[in-house]
Amino acid sequence: MRERDGMRAAFITLWSAVVLVKLVVAARLPLFVDEAFYWQEGRHLAWAYSDLPGLTAWSIRLGGELFGDGVLAARSLFLLVSALLPWLVVAIGRREFDERQAWIAGCAALVLPLFGMLGVMALPDVLLALATLLCLDALTRMLRGVTHANAVQLAFALAIGALSHYRFIAAIGAGFVALLLIARGRGLLRDPRVIIAVAFGAAAWMPLLAWNIENAEAGLRFQLVDRHPWTLHWEGITFLGIQAILVTPLLFAALLCAAWKFRRADNPALQLLAISGAVVIVGFFGLGFFADTERVSFHWPLPGYVALLPLLPATIAGWSKWLRVSTWSLAALGLVAVLGYHVAVSMPELRARAAALKWYPSNFAGWNVLADEVRRVRAELPADTRLVADNFKIGAELGFALGETDIPVLDHPLNRAHGRAPQLQLWGLEVTSREALAGAPLLLVVGASDVPYRGLLARYHALCRMLGPLPAPRVLNVDHGRQRFVLLAWPEGLPRARRADADEDARACVTPAMAWIDTPRSGGTVSGDVEVVGWAFKDGVGLSKVEVLVDGGAAAMAEYGLPSPGTAAYWEISTDPRHPAVGFRAKLEGDAIAPGLRWLGLRLHGEDGSVEDWSEIPVRVEPVD
Repeated sequence: MRERDGMRAAFITLWSAVVLVKLVVAARLPLFVDEAFYWQEGRHLAWAYSDLPGLTAWSIRLGGELFGDGVLAARSLFLLVSALLPWLVVAIGRREFDERQAWIAGCAALVLPLFGMLGVMALPDVLLALATLLCLDALTRMLRGVTHANAVQLAFALAIGALSHYRFIAAIGAGFVALLLIARGRGLLRDPRVIIAVAFGAAAWMPLLAWNIENAEAGLRFQLVDRHPWTLHWEGITFLGIQAILVTPLLFAALLCAAWKFRRADNPALQLLAISGAVVIVGFFGLGFFADTERVSFHWPLPGYVALLPLLPATIAGWSKWLRVSTWSLAALGLVAVLGYHVAVSMPELRARAAALKWYPSNFAGWNVLADEVRRVRAELPADTRLVADNFKIGAELGFALGETDIPVLDHPLNRAHGRAPQLQLWGLEVTSREALAGAPLLLVVGASDVPYRGLLARYHALCRMLGPLPAPRVLNVDHGRQRFVLLAWPEGLPRARRADADEDARACVTPAMAWIDTPRSGGTVSGDVEVVGWAFKDGVGLSKVEVLVDGGAAAMAEYGLPSPGTAAYWEISTDPRHPAVGFRAKLEGDAIAPGLRWLGLRLHGEDGSVEDWSEIPVRVEPVD
């Protein structure tokens, strides 16, 4: 009894601490781009959308209606649901084992990083976890005896899953396989109350099915066809390493052991948990050899871990003490690391220091800074200036920050790559022609870092073909330019197209400048005098001069106009009249640069009078002996 009460106290203490920390993190963490788009969907209520069923957007909208505007309000209902999930794990564990092991399972749910972080962001995974646990709770009860109450719970859970995400199909499939492999489960599938519950859950897919029928199966094609290569690639083998890191190695091994141990348990409820969890995990492992590797997918197996959590205490009970302690310690450290990452992401100073790192959190960064800059620019333009975004990310994030739900968005590869183009078209917000923008004053916000650098010039030329020569840009560098935005304004209004010849338009194209620092290398170490070598150009008009900056301040005037034939060869479509003389060289005196980490940048002066600060690179300056 003392052990039981001690574990209950430990669970409640841990639960309180985790909920409090998640509340603080959720209040500080900038809105993720997907959350922003879900928020926008919530302002255009519908049964289904191009990327998801409706429940995520409805929940964000309801949170806003209950608690007002702001990031925490948008995430409020997700935080509430995530706080309830560990208690559901406890409820299942208490019924299938004993109360002490139930509290242990609840603690495992809290420290499992993928599960413990749920609710920090307003994402459909929270609702998927709720639907999974409610289904498992109902089915494990039904294996003891079907009641109308259990059937209602199952129907309700299936509906939540259907209204949350396409991926809930995987949980349904795993549960169906598990029931087929269990004798009592096969009998359950013949019970009229279960059949009615399943029919109710199937009906919940109707809004999504209707949306797809009305829109040429755009959502289904994106989720099941367009985003996946469906060819064998060996990157799928990384699934094991990634999951071991994110779940933490020993806990990952323990959950897999739980699936193996209870796959043939005498208790059919335990069999259901073990088999369904294993099917989800193994299924996504196999899918990884054929599916999308460009977007985040590490969280997909979460329903499998959710099913196995109640089995964990009995699995590790026979382990040695040091192994159990190591399992819990690593899991706790994993949760701290995940939450710590989100804390770091919410701190601008730490984000800026990570600007040169591969894991820089671009989807969280710079949106409030951009919104402030847009407000300043709009104040200088006519009151009827129309704000237009380059892609759905900018449109949704600016919409949230500015409280504007209908910011038009240009046609962009990102819109299609993330399945958002059909939805923007349905809202009438995707702009595909100059005529749709001509006439009124215009402010266009372009995400220069939203396309690979090798494709940036082509993106600028695409804008020229659509809008004509681009005006002198106002450049916003966030976190040393890792997030880079270009603001283009037409105070007199965008002129209507005058040239029928697209090639002539391309030759007249004036774009923002392009540049690169070849020497020193990003992240390198220098000492004494520093030679800065690179290239820079500006299509349509060319550059007049290049300055070298150190920590944002002018440090040297570069010699510009040096031969750089390789630049013209690489950027074949470039129309800078100076090619191939677009190279530069500058010398920074060693005694003028303080030792330590310094950020090296460029200030590019266009022949048209434009001035653009280029992205900075970090350089470690060693003192001269």
